[in-house]
Amino acid sequence: MGRVAGEPPEDEVLWGEPVGAGQLAAAEEGYQAAGPAERLLWERLSVFEGAFDRRAAEEVCGYGALAGAVGPVLDRLASLALLPVDDLFDGEDGGPRFWMPHAVRAVGARRLTARGDRWAVVLRHRGWCVRVARRAAEWWQRGRQLDARDLALRELPDLAAGMDPTTAPLSPSDETGTALEIAVSLWFLWVACGRLVEGRTRLRHILSLHQGPPPARALWLAAFLELEMGRPEAADPLLVQAWAGAVRDGDDHCLGLLAHLRGAVALYQGRPRAAAAEFREALRQIGDVPDFGPTREACWASLALCFSRTDPEAAQEALDRLELEGAGRRTWAGRDLYADAWAHHARAELLAWDGERARAAEHARRALREHLRLGSAVGAACAAELLAQMRLLDGRADRAAHLLGAVDLLRTSVFDTSYRPGKYCTVARARSEEALRELLDDPKLREAYEEGARIGLFALSRER
Repeated sequence: MGRVAGEPPEDEVLWGEPVGAGQLAAAEEGYQAAGPAERLLWERLSVFEGAFDRRAAEEVCGYGALAGAVGPVLDRLASLALLPVDDLFDGEDGGPRFWMPHAVRAVGARRLTARGDRWAVVLRHRGWCVRVARRAAEWWQRGRQLDARDLALRELPDLAAGMDPTTAPLSPSDETGTALEIAVSLWFLWVACGRLVEGRTRLRHILSLHQGPPPARALWLAAFLELEMGRPEAADPLLVQAWAGAVRDGDDHCLGLLAHLRGAVALYQGRPRAAAAEFREALRQIGDVPDFGPTREACWASLALCFSRTDPEAAQEALDRLELEGAGRRTWAGRDLYADAWAHHARAELLAWDGERARAAEHARRALREHLRLGSAVGAACAAELLAQMRLLDGRADRAAHLLGAVDLLRTSVFDTSYRPGKYCTVARARSEEALRELLDDPKLREAYEEGARIGLFALSRER
């Protein structure tokens, strides 16, 4: 069954060095010197996989003999058993953060098990993980997208434990509901922030242990991840199962999400008319203030992409609607950075259509920078290939080749060899490569690609 949460093996590393008998002895000595309340908190804190603040400690450990007393006990314990953690995260104030070294955790975990209190604390920890994931999802929907991403990444060691049903006290199948809720709440981290492989691996693991019909939203996410990984054929059966589940559960919002995803599949496959029909259906079913998944602004941006190469007026109308709805949203929330990035991409296509090369290049560069800021490899690659087209139109073949070389490095570092970009992106890439081959011979083109890979997309995105 493997290691339980909060119980590190003795051979784990501590600041790059193996945890030895001396460190364990020192931790045991510190435990013996602590008072009863400090020992109890020490034991309960051992379930944390990563750093924690006062609020987290109170939620997980503040019951029974420690109810209402975690704060002062934590202050006394900090100098005895914890290490302070520098945290630049600008979110809700939970006070200073601490990390429990592995040797200290091992001592606490053993004592907690001996006390017979382990599973009660583990379950409280998993409940806290669910609340953290929900908070991150809410922040994403309310326009605090960078905060949401940073919160999820900051707490990811513990959230990962919550997403592993095999580390919980009950049977794995009994814990998949909690694990799925955490994984699905973090959909934006996997899809929009570039952690596709991790999200797909975790979700597949949970679903493999789930008994009974999987939740429709979990299947929606599984299909979305398959598409983003370049496997639309693997997304199709999941879409069918998810639709049946959403109808069964009366989940109208999920039906809207599925329409959006069917549109994304169609756009990937080069069927813009079918994609546009699905995105319009998504707009009809997704509420004004969706609590989960892509926003209405993201749907309008996707609709603009459908028309950006064939119907400029329809594309501009979709962008106008995005701005109109976005202005209303910003009266109660921040911007949808993910939708904005794709909107910049669509604007670049339209401006290039009108012959405004400089403005088109600037919007393509903005799309690239926004995708890189969020961490989206798929979006960054598409934006960089579009920017390469703009550089070619400006007579800057070397910079176009640099961008394509950097994209190749990005894709090979994120995806496996089975990955294939969608037709929407491959059209732009094919045009650029054809033009480059006419301007540069093979050795020079290969050298330019290698140079671009060395420079990297972050540096290239700063060039005007």
